[in-house]
Amino acid sequence: MSISQIKNRLPLLFYSYLATEMLAPFFASFLIMNGVFFLIKLIPFLNLVLELNISLGDFIRLFSYLFPNMFLYSVPMAAMLGITVGFSRLANDTEILAFKASGIGIYQTLPPLIAIALIISLITGYFSIRLIPAGDTAMQHMMYQLAKEKIDKGIRERTFTEALGDLVVHIDYTDPDTGIWNNVWVSDMRNRTTPAITMARFGTMNTDMETMVVTLILKNGSMQIPEEGSAQTVSFDRYVINIPLKLPARSPSVKKRGTMNMTELMDMAREKGLKTPAGRSYHTEFHKRLVLPVGCFFLSLLGMPLGLQAGPGRRAIGIPFGLTLYITYYIMFTMSRNLATGGALPVPLIMWMPNTLFCILAIVSINKVAHERPLVSPYVQYVLERFVTALVDLFHMGYALIRRKNGSDHEDKAEQAEQKKILRGNARTRIFHFPECDYYYSQDCSVEFKDSGVALKAGFDPCMFCRTILVDKQAEEHQSE
Repeated sequence: MSISQIKNRLPLLFYSYLATEMLAPFFASFLIMNGVFFLIKLIPFLNLVLELNISLGDFIRLFSYLFPNMFLYSVPMAAMLGITVGFSRLANDTEILAFKASGIGIYQTLPPLIAIALIISLITGYFSIRLIPAGDTAMQHMMYQLAKEKIDKGIRERTFTEALGDLVVHIDYTDPDTGIWNNVWVSDMRNRTTPAITMARFGTMNTDMETMVVTLILKNGSMQIPEEGSAQTVSFDRYVINIPLKLPARSPSVKKRGTMNMTELMDMAREKGLKTPAGRSYHTEFHKRLVLPVGCFFLSLLGMPLGLQAGPGRRAIGIPFGLTLYITYYIMFTMSRNLATGGALPVPLIMWMPNTLFCILAIVSINKVAHERPLVSPYVQYVLERFVTALVDLFHMGYALIRRKNGSDHEDKAEQAEQKKILRGNARTRIFHFPECDYYYSQDCSVEFKDSGVALKAGFDPCMFCRTILVDKQAEEHQSE
């Protein structure tokens, strides 16, 4: 192999090694954070399963539509943490120092870093621009279908049906030819503490899924309306009840901003007017889908200088400082989105302000670590280290407090009792216990003694376990004499 071939091969090996060091913690962080987000989202969806009585397959399919939204926020954080952890390990193991000694500077580590950050940003952009609108649309269609099926199949003969919210419906039987209900009973709890009971000879139901309203039409019946201290009876020939559905569904014909593609968003923004509040909201949504992926790129680049703050004998402040920057970015992004929607300045100027600031921050930070200048001043680094130390100490204090509340109270009481030489006895059984005994904390032990001598003089005897303790204590006292 010639010298030129070796030189051409070395960067490829070096870049693949750096990529491996960054991607391994990235995937680990990605799995952990999405697992946490999954558990957070799971509880509301379990309520949805019970409400709509959907199958496991539909539940999995419905939940999968949420993953692009989760990835939009978890991928940037995982990328930043993964790159920070990767370079922190290289710095702690002095591999960065070995690279510099071999003539490989910080700028030569940028190609794999930029490539990985760019790939992750493009994937995030695909989630933001294509998958999230498609997932929201699919979820809207599926929720619409589930709600419609619940209404269509919800009313059964000789069954109390609670599919209509605060109304409970019972029918005797349904005419198979006309679909008309016979002998209808309705309990109405809307805005009431005591239900209003309606009984009718016939009834039908119409469902308008476009407006998500169910209409009950009852004929030839009466209504019992309870009042305070009295009741009112109303007879009717025809009675109509309109019930707006309280289900998380909407007709697919009604498009939300989240289900529109980029072209539809801009068309709607121009139709409403770019300076009107409605038009600005659509324009803001358009730029939001572009801002977050680009922000992911700059956050990923910041992981390298943050990771290089670690080293032998130095506290790794890159991870807590990176989490602080990540939270700061999303706070700025949220503020920019709110200002863009309701402000007077141009939407692109406001929405892209956080990315502009973080782009400058990334360039300055990389330049500093490349010239071996401190990323932050020693005073700021000292404050950050003290802050991290204080957080760790606070965590330990909280953990100790939780342990004390959950189980160590008995140990503390036993220690205090041992120091005070307090014994406790059961007045009914005439048996006393030392603090080391499990029966010491029994509610029946309401008598306290200063020592075992007082307990014995009072006619109390130790339990089987405490008898051995008493013998040992008496032996110790005898030896000390």
